[in-house]
Amino acid sequence: MADAGVLKLEIVTPDGVALRESVQSFTATSVDGEFGVLPGHCPLLAALKTGIVSFVKNGVEEKVVVGPGFAEVYADHATLLTDHMMRKADVDPVRARLDLKDADEALDRYAGEPGTTEYLDLMRKELWAAARLTLYGDPPPPTLHTYDESLAGPHETFLDDPNDHAAEEATH
Repeated sequence: MADAGVLKLEIVTPDGVALRESVQSFTATSVDGEFGVLPGHCPLLAALKTGIVSFVKNGVEEKVVVGPGFAEVYADHATLLTDHMMRKADVDPVRARLDLKDADEALDRYAGEPGTTEYLDLMRKELWAAARLTLYGDPPPPTLHTYDESLAGPHETFLDDPNDHAAEEATH
């Protein structure tokens, strides 16, 4: 049984468990906006955006940066699955600034379509560099390219009636 007022937080990357802590609360950014979780939270599944995850452990707020992924909350246990995570102490601000500059310059030179894999990779690199700088306390200027990670990849719409084949046949 979980301790009263405690939530188990795990952040998992392809390299394994990057963070495992007992916390009083945490906040993260989903594709629908920032959300917070306290012990006893109702079950939740959310798509994460690149950004800061803050959590309160023993009354002290700590922060890490994560890439895009998914968050699941169930029974006072939260698991964040992401492609990468970094603590503030591990951020090299010079490297992050160079990565941001390289991504910005590559995006400025990019002549292809905005939805291509190459373009989305450049945007992800820019967001990751900007998020690392923000965690470090040296946020980039507000000149970043506009990109919504939730729009990357194939999408289905669930608004159309699946039984309405007449509209589909009319387009063929």
